[in-house]
Amino acid sequence: MVTRHLHAPEATASSMAHWLMKSEPHAYSWEQLVEDGSTHWDGVRNYQARNLMRDDMSVGDLVLFYHSNCKPPHVAGVARVSKEGYPDFTAQDPSSKYFDPKATPDDPRWMMVDIEAVSELEAITLPELRTNPSLEGMPLLRRGQRLSVQPVSEMHFKVVCLMGGLSEIPE
Repeated sequence: MVTRHLHAPEATASSMAHWLMKSEPHAYSWEQLVEDGSTHWDGVRNYQARNLMRDDMSVGDLVLFYHSNCKPPHVAGVARVSKEGYPDFTAQDPSSKYFDPKATPDDPRWMMVDIEAVSELEAITLPELRTNPSLEGMPLLRRGQRLSVQPVSEMHFKVVCLMGGLSEIPE
């Protein structure tokens, strides 16, 4: 059995990393992000996704905003990381559905980033993504890939943006 490790995309001083972040549209939709302008990305309770947000996401990184758990799942827009990882305060709020009794101010356990809306895309459905040979190897398309935050290569990011009707990739 081959174990595949998900690593953060390569980023240099002159480039940015690219990501995909999943949200269920009934919980927080692309349209809500556009209306709000920006939001904190709270409630991530997977250590690998947390580590990506905490250790690898930087201000200016671009994000494919993906609607999951809907029919059909799809990429809805492009967002930008506007604040680097910081403690997810919902983990320490007993009234939050994301409350974690093991999280403390000294050991917050869970992290979040802030994102802002950049550009709406024509919806690109999961079946459309799967049939594009240029997206071979994209983590989202791997069997069993369920992480809510995952890296995207620059090439895959560009392909998805072009599929969504952008003629230029946001900077």
